[in-house]
Amino acid sequence: MIEENLKQVRNRIIEACRRSGRDPAAITLIAVSKTKPIEDLKEAYSCGIRCFGENKVQEILDKQPQMPEDADFHMIGHLQRNKVKQVVPHVKLIHSVDSVRLAGQIQKETAKENRTVSVLLEVNVAKEESKFGFYPEELTDAVLAVKNYPNIRIQGLMTIAPFVKNPDINRPYFQKLYQLSVDINQKNIDNVNMSVLSMGMTGDYEVAVEEGATMIRVGTGIFGIR
Repeated sequence: MIEENLKQVRNRIIEACRRSGRDPAAITLIAVSKTKPIEDLKEAYSCGIRCFGENKVQEILDKQPQMPEDADFHMIGHLQRNKVKQVVPHVKLIHSVDSVRLAGQIQKETAKENRTVSVLLEVNVAKEESKFGFYPEELTDAVLAVKNYPNIRIQGLMTIAPFVKNPDINRPYFQKLYQLSVDINQKNIDNVNMSVLSMGMTGDYEVAVEEGATMIRVGTGIFGIR
């Protein structure tokens, strides 16, 4: 099932790229493996997946040692400050830096071990009360604060769009995140890179690709319903 699902997802990515004049090689597919058994991750790995997204620190700590060395784990869920020390050595990228206080804790822990970590700033584009992240109008100030942490590398932005039946409803949110990244990039801020846009999930990743996503986070579309 996973192999067949991956074929469908990859074909849809290719079609979305064709429609928008983009290169499929510019899209990183992150398999959201939260709550899934290690056997599912290994099957996805055997089908070429190298990036796995988890939203709980404990699952990363449990699964990462059981996977091949070139399997990268991404923290995509809300990260509590008291879990930073545990997770930093085990992740390729933290997608969900949603406050300057969290960034400060990441800096504190990475500095202790002389380590650097790549992060994305999470933007609550739709301003949903149930979601974490900076509001769009707060983003520039957040970037200017986090850029001063020498052990943190800002690589771009992330958003979680609303859960909707019609994915086109989320197009304006993806367009907004893309524009925010362009605006920040034009400021030429030291220690800030806007090369990554993590947006789009199982229900709307094709629209996200059309609007500039470089990373999409697909769980159900690969592993099936939880």
